[in-house]
Amino acid sequence: METSKQQGTINVTSENIFPIIKKFLYSDHEIFLRELISNAVDATQKLKTLASVGEFTGELGDLTIRVSLNKKKKTLTVSDRGIGMTAKEIDKFINQIAFSGAEEFMKKYKKDANAIIGHFGLGFYSSFMVSDQVEIVTKSYKRGKAVNWSCKGNPEYTLEEFDREDRGTDVILHLDKESSEFLEEERIQSLLNKYSRFLPIPIAFGKEKEWKNNKYEETDKDKIVNNTEPAWTKKPADLTDEDYSKFYKELYPMSEDPLFHIHLNVDYPFNLTGILYFPKIRNNYEVQKNKIQLYSNQVYVTDSVEGIVPDFLTLLHGVLDSPDIPLNVSRSYLQSDQNVKKISSHITKKVADRLKDIFTNEREQFELKWDDLKLFINYGMLTEEKFWDKAKEFALLKNTEGKYFTYDEYKAIIKGNQTDNNGTLVYLYTNDKEEQFSFIRAAKEKGYDVLVMDGQFDTHFLNHLEEKLEKTHFVRVDSEVADKLIIKSDKKESQLNKTLETWLNPVFKSQAPGEGYFVTFEALDATAHPVIITQSEWSRRMKEMSKLSGGGMNFYKDLPDSYNLVINGNHPVVLQIGEGLMEAYGAKAGEFDAEVARIQSDQESLEKLLKGKKEDEIGQEEKDKRSELNKRIEETEKQRNEVLAAYGTENPLVKQLIDLALLATNRLTGEALDAFVQRSIGLLGQQN
Repeated sequence: METSKQQGTINVTSENIFPIIKKFLYSDHEIFLRELISNAVDATQKLKTLASVGEFTGELGDLTIRVSLNKKKKTLTVSDRGIGMTAKEIDKFINQIAFSGAEEFMKKYKKDANAIIGHFGLGFYSSFMVSDQVEIVTKSYKRGKAVNWSCKGNPEYTLEEFDREDRGTDVILHLDKESSEFLEEERIQSLLNKYSRFLPIPIAFGKEKEWKNNKYEETDKDKIVNNTEPAWTKKPADLTDEDYSKFYKELYPMSEDPLFHIHLNVDYPFNLTGILYFPKIRNNYEVQKNKIQLYSNQVYVTDSVEGIVPDFLTLLHGVLDSPDIPLNVSRSYLQSDQNVKKISSHITKKVADRLKDIFTNEREQFELKWDDLKLFINYGMLTEEKFWDKAKEFALLKNTEGKYFTYDEYKAIIKGNQTDNNGTLVYLYTNDKEEQFSFIRAAKEKGYDVLVMDGQFDTHFLNHLEEKLEKTHFVRVDSEVADKLIIKSDKKESQLNKTLETWLNPVFKSQAPGEGYFVTFEALDATAHPVIITQSEWSRRMKEMSKLSGGGMNFYKDLPDSYNLVINGNHPVVLQIGEGLMEAYGAKAGEFDAEVARIQSDQESLEKLLKGKKEDEIGQEEKDKRSELNKRIEETEKQRNEVLAAYGTENPLVKQLIDLALLATNRLTGEALDAFVQRSIGLLGQQN
């Protein structure tokens, strides 16, 4: 029942406040509900505080905050039974808005709704983003009449006394046409779940339903949408592993169980609580960096914590809560805030300490979970120096036998046999145990140990380890033949002379599967494979890194793959092929070589005549002669190589050896594999 009425103008220094709220806060318009419920929680918490110190002696009663919709009237209402407001308090807190320099401020913050709201304390006024009219019906816990404040999105308002029995506040939003989505129960439910699921005061939205008469029917029981005492607000001593697991499922209903958790509970030099979980991160997992939820006194702030916590920690899941993190500020502000930086540093330390504790006291469990932890820990060591300093003590290396070692343990094991002639410690690794099996076997036969490095960040991480560990080099087992993986002082002699190596080059090159194969000769054990395909460690690593990093490394990404076709100069079959070549084409090849020798003799004579002359002193006739001799050598060698290449086609053993090498590296497929099988059958028939 109305008893008096007051009209006035909201005290703003710029009449642009409402257009600004409508236009520039609109991208984040859903936050109005968070702001209104946060205000209701504050009002309720204040009443509880007053009651605890004896300043409020009435009955607290049911303190549930209620959110309700009226589709017919197109209203959304947030109701609380908190301290309420008097007419004077309405005038003080609602009608006085310090808003100066609007246009300049707008240009600076127009993309950031939170910055504006936080800067001016405009939490309540965010409701005008979605409303044609907003009403406040409120009654203070003190003596006095209830009041009704109403405003239609301009500086004019009305304030009148109102009949209301109970203390507290109703904020009634008359939603505009563009905001009809907020009349849908599903939309409000999703917002409550996002912003209010862990607020400390019960929040009711609708009624619980139960199955009756073959359908769900509403009951009289309020549907409470939040957990007022989430696990992170309790003491670790009061929680069991089951409690932590249950809370994880509450946060992430569809996720696998986590590996470990860390319960943070800090009160100096800042306040911080929270629970962080280590999820299982697979190598092919699409890393999601929006799994940590940031709260301020149980009020949701953001799940975009990049730049607020170190990048590698964004791989964790869980909750962080600190009253030292302001609620309504931009991410750029959070990233530069000193309290946030201290919190970030502390979390890094706590995570490292927790991992070291598990490693020290439960090493067997730590090793069992290492494959799931590896990506997270290696990524942290790669990107955060402080984490490297701590993690290097418990980070593990795994070998092909499934055994785990710390860096120091592994160094001690391989130091004796895997140090090269320059004193560099060579770590051998595979990124695919099955595909590189023959290379692993060859390395092990020489007494070497081989690590498994098959993670998606491992190529980058290897470079990092080479920088951090003194005189250390990582080499993939298929980048060289076993004898050259670790260069030592002893060197074998090849049974092939240099002339025969030169002649065999076009023989094997002619049967290579493509242009990217380069023939080389090595003096290996007679028992080693006759032909081995390797790929340069450096060029392959550059290409792998370019796929991850992009940017300035695109040059390497675009380079074609290249491989070494390594011919074992001591293998009996290679020697047999060499002998056959000598018999079939030795004389003809010798004629070409003799012709090359004659031309080279003419070259030497010409160069003696030109000795001492500068390039600009050499006549055109002499330049032409030099060019002609070079061209004749190229043409003669080309003719020789074409003749020798014919032998590669004639002798099926040449193609057979190359295909065996391709097969050993999983590069023989389709038609080429079928041809290999048919050829193998034919060669076996010749043996009979």
